[in-house]
Amino acid sequence: MSDPTSQPSLIRLARASGEEARATPVDLGQRVRELRKARTWTLEQAAQEAGLARSTLSKIENGQMSPTYEALKKLASGLGMSVPQLFTPADTPQAGGRMATSRRGEGTPHLTTTYEHELLADQLTRKSMLPYRARIRARSFEEFDGWIRHEGEEFLYVLTGRVRLFTEFYQPVDMVRGDSAYYDAGMGHNVVSISDDDAEILWVTSMA
Repeated sequence: MSDPTSQPSLIRLARASGEEARATPVDLGQRVRELRKARTWTLEQAAQEAGLARSTLSKIENGQMSPTYEALKKLASGLGMSVPQLFTPADTPQAGGRMATSRRGEGTPHLTTTYEHELLADQLTRKSMLPYRARIRARSFEEFDGWIRHEGEEFLYVLTGRVRLFTEFYQPVDMVRGDSAYYDAGMGHNVVSISDDDAEILWVTSMA
């Protein structure tokens, strides 16, 4: 039997399909000034919204100080965005404007000896999450050649049937339709169907 862990992982496949050139570093001070002016705020107004001193915001805009992460969080919150968006060029499409629809059966298939994966939203590159639907073909732990483990965290939701979730550091857990689990994907894990038919689950993996 072939080793499913020796096949290209879904995360590696997703990264390969979404490789893009590195973006040019953003001038934080200029970016903050542009965001403030786009809202027609004075320095005083923006500082009040962010909960920062006016002098601190002025120094940030003029590149005279490197803000702490706490200051960045306050600044981002005051501007109504996330910290990563502060460092995203203005002409770069924001993640909030992206969308992809996957009709049932139209995802990208990826077959292993134990699972039948259907990658969802595969047309989007540089995702922070990898969602996929999986048909669980395996019926016992012995069908795997050891543990499956990879980077990131993982969320599992049972769509049909019954499954048994094996993890490296916990007792096996039997799960039915509607049950879910969230776990560290670097911990060894395997899932088998304990139904008469193949079970189906939704998996969402972080692209750490």
